[in-house]
Amino acid sequence: MIDIKDLIDNPDVYRASQRARQADESVVDQLISAQQSRNEAIARFESLRAEQKAFGKRVAQAQGEEKQRLLAEVKDLSTQVKAAEAASGEADEALRSLQRRVPNLIHQGVPSGGEDDFVVLREEGSPRDFTGEGFEPQDHLALAEGLDAVDMERGAKVSGARFYFLKGYGARLELAIMQMGLDKALGEGFTPMITPTLVRPETMQGTGFDVEHDEEIYRLERDDLYLVGTSEVAIAGYHADEIMDLTDGPVRYAGWSSCYRREAGSHGKDTRGILRVHQFNKLEMFIYCALEDAEAEHRRLLGWEEEMLKALELPYRVVDIAAGDLGLSAARKFDCEAWVPTQGTYRELTSTSDCGSFQARRLNIRERTVKEDGSKGPTRPVATLNGTLATTRWLVAILENHQQADGSVQVPEALRPYLGGLEVLEPVR
Repeated sequence: MIDIKDLIDNPDVYRASQRARQADESVVDQLISAQQSRNEAIARFESLRAEQKAFGKRVAQAQGEEKQRLLAEVKDLSTQVKAAEAASGEADEALRSLQRRVPNLIHQGVPSGGEDDFVVLREEGSPRDFTGEGFEPQDHLALAEGLDAVDMERGAKVSGARFYFLKGYGARLELAIMQMGLDKALGEGFTPMITPTLVRPETMQGTGFDVEHDEEIYRLERDDLYLVGTSEVAIAGYHADEIMDLTDGPVRYAGWSSCYRREAGSHGKDTRGILRVHQFNKLEMFIYCALEDAEAEHRRLLGWEEEMLKALELPYRVVDIAAGDLGLSAARKFDCEAWVPTQGTYRELTSTSDCGSFQARRLNIRERTVKEDGSKGPTRPVATLNGTLATTRWLVAILENHQQADGSVQVPEALRPYLGGLEVLEPVR
């Protein structure tokens, strides 16, 4: 959640952030008012409680009728104290409830606007000229079915629409991409993790997801657990309510997990193939670091994602996501979008977000500061960041960009060691 003290000190900065997000600016004044009400409620409770303690001493020293009179007053005062304590709790919860709904303060330079207002930072690689090569490219599903790598029909039979089986080359190719990504992460000092895919509501909410209103999330009502859409959720909760030691620098995890999304509101969009599905696998980078290191770590995450895309010989572009499309937790987000030949456009393959202290405040994750004399200082929230290193969707870009006229697919050289040296995926039918 946002830093309420910083908001009170810099309200215009937060109003500008809300404006850039195309969100309600009045929430800033609502927060200031809620904080004032909370402070007043706490002050009244503490004042009455102090009065109650002082009264207790007078009662203990009183005698006879005076004592009876004071006892009656104490009883009335006790009722007031209980009411004030309840009011204080309600005011505190009202403030926190409002805080939980307010999105993160965006970083300076983030584009204003909504989903279509992103800024293209650069394009890398050139899309193939299939016309010049003398053939019309097939889409990823046609290629995958020719390779007997994906079975959508039986996926739908077993689980419903937008489920699938990866088999043969498809299963091997996904595992190869994921293992290549994991090796990349290991080389950069990440600790690998296989994470839970079911989490408690406080973990889901703490990461920044709206458990009550987000239609993307699968919920198991009987157990009050939620299926994650990314291992970011589980890893963010890993150090909840802890004081971390960051004296040796950022702590980096790479989480491998299955992920689940309802894809609510996407009816009729990308229904063909595996571009937009309900279940997929993903390797997610997650970093805890000091706030001062967050911007540099964000650039590193983007760099590692780009290195993977270049190694797999995929044309792509990097986009700076507009404020209104950042989601609740992100202060800045960069996407890498790979070229999809049959769609004639770029589609997102990776995303990396800097969440600042937003998630850490919600999950109570702190670090111990160090004073100039080397002694221990106060604690403060850490920064959290995340970024995709590999996912099932990458198969779409690899199959389409590396296809041949006969329906075979050239394996990118960097991926061949993970497929036993295999150079070409040959059609089986």
